[in-house]
Amino acid sequence: MNKPLIVVVEDEQAIQDVVAYNLRREGYEVLLAGDGDEGLALIQSKRPGLVILDLMLPGIDGLSICQQLRADPKTRSIPLMILSAKEEESDIVIGLSLGADDYLAKPFSSREMLARVKALLRRANTSRQVSDDYIQVGPLSIDFARYEAKLGGQLLTLTATEFKLLAELAGHPGRALTREHLLNRAVGDAVVVVDRNIDVHIRSVRKKLGNHSGMIETVRGLGYRFVE
Repeated sequence: MNKPLIVVVEDEQAIQDVVAYNLRREGYEVLLAGDGDEGLALIQSKRPGLVILDLMLPGIDGLSICQQLRADPKTRSIPLMILSAKEEESDIVIGLSLGADDYLAKPFSSREMLARVKALLRRANTSRQVSDDYIQVGPLSIDFARYEAKLGGQLLTLTATEFKLLAELAGHPGRALTREHLLNRAVGDAVVVVDRNIDVHIRSVRKKLGNHSGMIETVRGLGYRFVE
């Protein structure tokens, strides 16, 4: 079985070479772009299985590319991993809020890069149903009309905030969501919640998920992602 096509948008030749070499050694087909304009055009024309995207690029920057890909129905579901220097942490948060699925801080190990690539591709290929009124991801089902969440057919007893948090995470499986995003989407402006209080709610949701608590994965320093 052929492995997916991966587009790498990176202007630093040394990093581009290392990423491409390791991906090709694992059997992936790889296309390279050295600037934002070329990268965006390549992604839109080839519609790859995964995009690895630097933030600081000549031409269109990585954040703008991310925003355009997520706004286009033809590209919005493509898994997207950001490459960035550690001093660009605020841009990482923005990138995740715009819809990037994961990030990898420079410098990084080839082993970690490959592990993250495989994880993103695996999540993208997992069967799931996500719509405006119903979510089914693995054994978890969320029915917005009934305001119910079930795990393996068993009803979960969740508070309103816990329900919204779980629904927001499960509605974007594999995508890292920042605490700020979860506050805005799941809690709302009407409720005063300190940023780190999200962690308390997440701990409670994990406890109620029991043996499936690992479905909610911590993204260190940023927030959480739902994994299957």
